[in-house]
Amino acid sequence: MIITRTPFRISFFGGGTDYPCWYREHGGSVLATTIDKYCYISCRHLPPFFEHKHRIVYSLIENVQHIDEIKHPAVRAVLNWANVGEGLEIHHDGDLPARSGLGSSSAFTVGLVHAVCGLRGQMVSQRSLARDAIHIEQNIIGEKVGSQDQVSAACGGFNRVDFYRDDSFEVSPVIIPVHRRDELRDHLILYFTGFSRIADEIAKSQIDNFKNRETELKRMKEMVDEAISILADSRASIDEFGKLLDMSWKYKRSLSDRVSTPEIDQIYDEAVHAGAIGGKILGAGGGGFMLLFAKPEKHAAIRERLKGLVHVSFNFDDSGSRVVLYHPNGL
Repeated sequence: MIITRTPFRISFFGGGTDYPCWYREHGGSVLATTIDKYCYISCRHLPPFFEHKHRIVYSLIENVQHIDEIKHPAVRAVLNWANVGEGLEIHHDGDLPARSGLGSSSAFTVGLVHAVCGLRGQMVSQRSLARDAIHIEQNIIGEKVGSQDQVSAACGGFNRVDFYRDDSFEVSPVIIPVHRRDELRDHLILYFTGFSRIADEIAKSQIDNFKNRETELKRMKEMVDEAISILADSRASIDEFGKLLDMSWKYKRSLSDRVSTPEIDQIYDEAVHAGAIGGKILGAGGGGFMLLFAKPEKHAAIRERLKGLVHVSFNFDDSGSRVVLYHPNGL
């Protein structure tokens, strides 16, 4: 049996420029970090004593004879991609709900690729995990997704990720003093809005509008450099990072009328009235998790104002996808 643990991520700046249709022409950059919330995938060979050959357990339970009968698109795609011939049992568990804007879908794909390779005794690099997951999601499944989530899930850490026109990418850890990183963490609040969304549909609405939003996307890419400069300069007020988040959110909302909703706008406005300096909906938008930035002394007021939402405590985490259990003979 193999169990992999793959982190979820928070994307701060540059989202949208990580879509292939954008960076193949303009290049892209994002600033993101993984957090201590994870997707767990367990995978084992299934003994040949059942009526089914494959068993997949997530929010549903699937017992099937053939891979092509599997309803879960990522499981079906990964097993076909890996040319799996033996029967497998796959279980998924997550610390946070799916369709949340924290890269949960890509964490699942990365974790499953890692588990299938591990079950075969194959060592796979973080970069290979990211590249394989990008290929599976974008080319095999055909989803309208960017490339940052797979890289963050596979590699982990607080990074700047640059995407180049030739489809290559570079991961550059953001080196800042520990006290500065702690200061940033102490200013962040994470809330679940209470509703999920279909990211692929919202992403498509943004992509279709990219030609009309080149100025906004180029500005959003520039914010990656500005944010890193703020973090690196201990003399600069950390509040400037929050103000930049607020500006980025305004640009992001302009990419598509599906990024935000009246409910999301109300949540954001309530947070600002209670003392938040900035924030954003994570992921493609339309729902999921909202990240807020506020002085620590304002957090209590914000929590009171948003007490109807689920608050999630988190810390930064530097680990990428990893095998946390390996047992060659099963359990």
